[in-house]
Order: sequence, then C-alpha cells, then structure tokens
Amino acid sequence: MLTARDAGLVACTRCTRVWPIGQTHCDRCGSRLESRDDKSLSRVWAWLAVGLMCYIPANLYPMLVTKTLTSSYNSTIVGGAIELMHGGAIVVALVILVASVAIPIAKFVCIAYLALSVRRGVRAAPGSRQKMYEIVEYIGRWSMIDVFVVAILSSLVQLNVVAAINPGPASLAFACSVIFTMLSAQAFDPRLIWDHIEADEDPASEGAAETIR
Repeated sequence: MLTARDAGLVACTRCTRVWPIGQTHCDRCGSRLESRDDKSLSRVWAWLAVGLMCYIPANLYPMLVTKTLTSSYNSTIVGGAIELMHGGAIVVALVILVASVAIPIAKFVCIAYLALSVRRGVRAAPGSRQKMYEIVEYIGRWSMIDVFVVAILSSLVQLNVVAAINPGPASLAFACSVIFTMLSAQAFDPRLIWDHIEADEDPASEGAAETIR
C-alpha cells in the first residue's frame, strides 16, 4: 500500500490540499505543513488533563443558583437531573445526563484510548479508531448544552426580589472542561493511527508470496 509520505506528498490538515513533502506552508490557506505532528500527543495529554481537572468541580459545585423571595436553592448537574425526574420531566433529565455526564466521560475515555493506542503502536482496527476520532471531534460542538440552558434561564428568569436564576461556579468549570476537551481532540493527529498499517500487512503479503512461489 502506497502512502502519501512514501509518494513524497503531504496534505494540509486545514484545507486538505496536497503538496510536495518538502514544502513548509500551504499556498492555499497558509497553514504549516507537517507530514506528522510528533508533538501532538504531548498537547493531547496536557489539554485532556486540564479538561479533566475542570470537569471534577463542574460536577461537585452548583450549576444553578435559584433564589426566591423566601429561599435559595443550589443544584448540581446530577442533582438537577434527579429533581427533574421527580417532577416528571424524565426525557429532559435524560438529555441533561447524557449531554453533561455520559458524553463528556466518553470523550475523556476515547481521547485517552486514541492517544495510548498511537503511543503503544497498536495496529488493530485503524478504521474504527479513525471513526471514533471523527465522532469525538464532531460531538464536541454539542457539549455546551448545559451552559446554554444556564445562560438562557439566567437571562429570562430575573424577577428582582421575587425570583432569580443565576449561574453557579460549576457553569464556568464545565465550559472550561468542554473547551479544553475540544482542544485536546483537535491537537490529536489522526494520521498517526495509520503509520503501522504497512507493518501489519507486510508479513501476510510476504507469506502469501512465499506460498505462491
């Protein structure tokens, strides 16, 4: 199997234009051209660690602070979802749990798996790992649903001393966690997934050639 690097070509990761491997910058969009980003894994782990550190307080501290004339109520992400379930809004609670708990945890696990598989030279299922990376990068833009809900409620429910909804400290931590996780996914160079395919295919092809001979 002939790869672009073997053919003396390098593709721009921003506009996908192909150039000779000796060229340093893309003439179409101006991006820097690199056959492989050797420092990408270091950036992946750095952004992922910061995102994980922000995700922990995002679940421990209140996401919403609801103040009424007689009381004040703080709700975390999971606590708010449980309250919605008790109130009969099961579908909304499930959406919040999936978007704010299940998807972020799955993104942490998937990015860590991709980085480890590249670091250890795993050759199995490169197509599946490529699809995993594309899914993680795609759903990153939809991970801010909790922050959007908090922003909308905070802007709509402001009735002075009667009732008010304000964002809690967890909203900033959750937003930072989402941003850092997206940066971690974007820092990953998916071309590293395919570097060991030839090594995995060569023994089989050589064995078949020996059998034919």
